[in-house]
Amino acid sequence: MLQFDVSALAVGRRALVTAAICGATMWFSESLAAQQATFRVVLLGTGTPAPSIQRLGPSILVEAGVEKLVFDVGRDVYIRLNQIGVAFPDITGILFTHLHSDHVSGLPDLWLTGRFAGKPRATNIDVWGPAGTAHMLSHVAQAYEFDREVRKPIPPTQAALVAHEITEGPVFTRNGVTVSSFLVDHGSVAPAFGFRVDFDGRSVVLSGDTRLSAHLIEKSAGADLLIHEVAAVASAASTPDTDRIMALHLTPEEAGTVFSKVKPKLAVYSHVVTFGVSDDELVSRTRKTYAGPLLVGADLMAFDIGATVTMTQPSK
Repeated sequence: MLQFDVSALAVGRRALVTAAICGATMWFSESLAAQQATFRVVLLGTGTPAPSIQRLGPSILVEAGVEKLVFDVGRDVYIRLNQIGVAFPDITGILFTHLHSDHVSGLPDLWLTGRFAGKPRATNIDVWGPAGTAHMLSHVAQAYEFDREVRKPIPPTQAALVAHEITEGPVFTRNGVTVSSFLVDHGSVAPAFGFRVDFDGRSVVLSGDTRLSAHLIEKSAGADLLIHEVAAVASAASTPDTDRIMALHLTPEEAGTVFSKVKPKLAVYSHVVTFGVSDDELVSRTRKTYAGPLLVGADLMAFDIGATVTMTQPSK
């Protein structure tokens, strides 16, 4: 006959259960700590008003701890978010650099499709932007009133867009994340903003659309990652219209001057406005004024910010 020491077995079971609970607690704590320490930037769209499958409308996702913030919502951004597994309810805020159509045209799709596709969003979504943002959002809601009324059982007021019009300075501080705005020079398009996101002792600066801006250089001091617009026109492609466009943006040489003064750990081009100029030429022209780390951004390129800035190429 086999005999067991029941008391010893019970102790053993308790030890196993305790070990399992401790292991699960450690795993959960480590997972939570990893989530809270996440500081990642994803280029959702690096393009311009020109239609392109490779470069969708301008938009950048910044994940900082529990915050998932979308800066500008260009054409088809909802598709890019879906590609990386970020659902509409996951987004904790939307911020606009300015109200040019290529920076806002994807908002109705993101908002309306996001309301009914997949898990419904239970909370409203805050939208920060320059003067005119509240007017735009109210008219977007009005324009799609029929859609919101017939999408049952989602109440028409559920997941509403809540406007916050900003000036230069702090936008908000929450969950360890500080977002601040600063004025940039986008010609007659005013106000136009760049943004700085500070988290866990690190920082990311997004230029928005701008000409060469001493103010941006000042506000970018100490940035780990600087994501900047750029524009360039080949001589053969030059027209009065490209001259007008270039008057609102900055050249690779001018961008190199910005990077040389800011000295980020990594400089990245996004919102790439080019006419007959290759990515390689953008880099070679930038090298006339800047010798540091530089990349020409591509849609879904991701950057993790820590002691160093690491880049992950988008999967093909």
